[in-house]
Amino acid sequence: MLIDEFNGLPDAEAAALLRTCVAIDSWVSTLAAGRPYVTAQDLLDVGRAQVVGWAPADVEAALADHPRIGERPVGGGASAAASRSEQAGVDAGDLDLAERLRAGNAAYEERFGRIYLVRAKGRSGEELLALLEQRLGNDPATELEVTRQQLGEIALLRLADLVGVDEGVLR
Repeated sequence: MLIDEFNGLPDAEAAALLRTCVAIDSWVSTLAAGRPYVTAQDLLDVGRAQVVGWAPADVEAALADHPRIGERPVGGGASAAASRSEQAGVDAGDLDLAERLRAGNAAYEERFGRIYLVRAKGRSGEELLALLEQRLGNDPATELEVTRQQLGEIALLRLADLVGVDEGVLR
């Protein structure tokens, strides 16, 4: 979708599309209310600026929309489709990796009380597992900040996809 198309959407449709990027009401409403954007990069810049202000409660609530790493999301919505695509680097046929991810997810949830969230797009299953094992050593405050950053990366990549911007501009 081009930025002009996004700018021209009715408010409810724009908000629904933004919600598929991340389910944080303040982010969705700020980006929708900021229309019209001159360029897609302007939209991404506003989105990036909003990520910094996400409160822990925002992050925790948004995690409900994300599957565990290594588990295929269910449902036919845009968010589930994005998660399926983003986790394409996890080989569903690698039973050893699947078991190690399952055990790592369980250890993470035991330690931090929430799902392990990581930007999966462009990463292999082994990379995701290594990051999981590394992050298990974080203290809770550090890990919450890492989770916020990862959620922001996911949201911005999805937003870039939505408005047809090369994801390389985000890195």
